[in-house]
Amino acid sequence: MSIAQALLPEFDHEMANTRKTLERIPADKLDWRPHEKSFDMRGMLTHMANMPKWAVMTINEDSFDMEPEGEEPTTEEPVVSVEGALEMFDANVAAAREAIANANDETLMATWSLLKAGDEILTFPRIAVLRSFILNHMIHHRGQLTVCLRLNDVPLPALYGPSADEDE
Repeated sequence: MSIAQALLPEFDHEMANTRKTLERIPADKLDWRPHEKSFDMRGMLTHMANMPKWAVMTINEDSFDMEPEGEEPTTEEPVVSVEGALEMFDANVAAAREAIANANDETLMATWSLLKAGDEILTFPRIAVLRSFILNHMIHHRGQLTVCLRLNDVPLPALYGPSADEDE
């Protein structure tokens, strides 16, 4: 079994769980935040809708400079609606899944670097970037989002078995 084939079931499971969570964000709570230093729900939704496309970049490029010297830092355009963000998320998940499925072991074991103004922040094999910088990072923000949803009395989806709100 290839590395990509071993990763895809986990990718599919985590993306489905993330989508179930994103769907719960109330349209009238996009600007709500639990603390002044925290993302508001729009920011979390924007970030999480964009994150799967990082897999495509990780597989197709050798590095990414988030603040290229002499250029504006990379930013994410805030989403306007939950529905629009879900469409973006679905398109990014589909593109990421295709890139992962088509990647061979040699590509996934090759290194990839995150840079800031040309300086290396991290360098890992691509498979480690996919697991930590994308999947684990997504799970981290999904956890933050579930707290925000709970604080707004939004029922939480069952993710790894039943939740206090769903028996699935």
